[in-house]
Amino acid sequence: MSYCTAIEVMPAEKKALHKAYHDHQYGFPIDDDNELFCRLVLEINQAGLSWETILRKEAQFRKAYSHFNVSKVAAYATADRERLLADAGIIRNRLKIDAAIENAKTILQLQKEQGSFKGWLEAHHPKTKEQWVKLFKKTFRFTGGEIVNSFLMSIGMLPGAHDKQCEIHEKAIKAGALWAIVD
Repeated sequence: MSYCTAIEVMPAEKKALHKAYHDHQYGFPIDDDNELFCRLVLEINQAGLSWETILRKEAQFRKAYSHFNVSKVAAYATADRERLLADAGIIRNRLKIDAAIENAKTILQLQKEQGSFKGWLEAHHPKTKEQWVKLFKKTFRFTGGEIVNSFLMSIGMLPGAHDKQCEIHEKAIKAGALWAIVD
């Protein structure tokens, strides 16, 4: 069952949470590097858990990770790692926390080289899922196939976020989802 279909049969409270994300964020391009970093960190933290858990904790993640300001997170030191490991409002996994900090440092380097994280992503478009996974594994930490696929679908770089019959499918295309651009 697709995400689009699954939402329709969810209980009201779950449906409201998922529908807000599905209708306004999922599959839509993101221009801001801090928000791209946010989505990458959230997708990494979702590994092994439900997306609902991440959606419920998103506000706390934003607070804990300096609103996903790439420069600030890249400068995190031991005390920040310990603070994050003690924060019950987020996922307290050392590997995921370390990945967020190291990936912020990587994004700063990509910004120097490409002007922006978004610019780096666009410079590599289009790629197959397998090519993207290979590139991400070489470039970032804690980025396996499912994380990369989910991240790229969620930001409109790979197809599959919405069923073709979903009303949001066309909205994502009109917003500039890159997977819809045929070279």
